[in-house]
Amino acid sequence: MTVHQTINRPVFPAETLASMATLYPAQAGLLHHNLPDHPLLSIEALARLGETLSASAVEYNPGNLPVGIRPEDVPSNGLSIGETIRTIDTNGSWAVLKNIETMPDYRALLMDLLGELESVVVPRTGAMLTPQGFIFISSPGSITPFHFDPEHNILLQLRGTKVMNVWPAGDERFARRIEHERYHTGGHRNLPWDEAFRGGEQQVPLGPGDAVLMPVMAPHFVVNGDAPSISLSITWRSEWSYREAEAHAANAALRRMGLDPAMPPRWPRHARAKSLGWRIARKLRLVGERL
Repeated sequence: MTVHQTINRPVFPAETLASMATLYPAQAGLLHHNLPDHPLLSIEALARLGETLSASAVEYNPGNLPVGIRPEDVPSNGLSIGETIRTIDTNGSWAVLKNIETMPDYRALLMDLLGELESVVVPRTGAMLTPQGFIFISSPGSITPFHFDPEHNILLQLRGTKVMNVWPAGDERFARRIEHERYHTGGHRNLPWDEAFRGGEQQVPLGPGDAVLMPVMAPHFVVNGDAPSISLSITWRSEWSYREAEAHAANAALRRMGLDPAMPPRWPRHARAKSLGWRIARKLRLVGERL
């Protein structure tokens, strides 16, 4: 069923674009949005979406997890994705619906939102590649464990509150180069946690109407407030982000050869030789495609 809703004013006001221009792409920070209640983002609509998406595009589990947990240790909540979302108020769970852009109505919403950001993004990191959307539905008090993600990302808080705890991207005190290499050669996004990391984070509290800009591969975990939460994450890649991923993947190959390659440089610089070498190896089918 097609759902169309006209949004009568910009979702990202001028002051948000100005704030984003000072932060993007290297620094996390608080932004604001005017996204109104939308029929695609109601609990029932999201439950139906979860039941429509492929199994690989939904993830859900109990919300009372440790900040640091290995992906293989995450238990099931014993519910279906539809049940998880419809009873999120009381079931103590966390869920994410991935790649919502595969559904036409959600892709239209995603592209409208990303279109408002082009004036900030394109002059800095070039074309907005591989647009993707993710929706997070969380019970009160749930935790998203310590992890990082490869996309440029703005998370819009729609319902409830949460605190985003963000560590600097590219800082090996919090995510060593071998963790980047592991991820970019097919590993899970979750990261090893150490209580010594506390104090090095930037805390960004979010309520309805707030948003947070997240840099590529910035380690973070999320603590939900005392009410159910819905958040919409709009993401894109850049030529720079792909080149950094390729450099980490090339480093993994060099490490398997017994070398100890240096951490690739962060934006705006490129590890050009490693990126080019990885692209050649991939074209020759000497390595896999995951980045």
